[in-house]
Amino acid sequence: QVQLVESGGGTVQPGGSLRLSCVSRVSGHFNSVAWFRQAPGKEREGVAGHYYSGNSAYYADSVEGRFTISRDESKSLVFLQMNALEPEDTAVYYCAADFSSRWSSYPYTWHDATTYKYWGQGTQVTVSS
Repeated sequence: QVQLVESGGGTVQPGGSLRLSCVSRVSGHFNSVAWFRQAPGKEREGVAGHYYSGNSAYYADSVEGRFTISRDESKSLVFLQMNALEPEDTAVYYCAADFSSRWSSYPYTWHDATTYKYWGQGTQVTVSS
C-alpha cells in the first residue's frame, strides 16, 4: 500500500530548478518529514529533514543553500524546492515521514532512513545538458 506519493521529478539542465511534492495518504499529523535520494550504485542519503516543533529544517552539506524543504499541513503536503541543480543531484528522490520522531535526537537522526516509518515510491530527477 502506497502511503506517500511523490511528484514533480523530471529532466532539467544544470543550473535549473525543480519542485518536488509529496502527498500523504496516511491519517494523522507527522512530526517529522524528510527527503532522501539514491543515485545508481550509491546508498540512499538524506537530503533534507523537517521537524514540526520549532519549524526546524536540516540539510545535507551538498544541498545547503540550494534546496528548501517546506510543508503545507492543511493539505498534508511536503515540498522540496531544488535550485541551482547539478548533475550530481541526479537520483531517485523519496519522501519519508514519521509520527514519533524525538525532538531531542532529530538533529542527529534526520538523515537516518530508520528514523522514518512511512515512505513513497520515489520520483526520478535527472540533471543533464
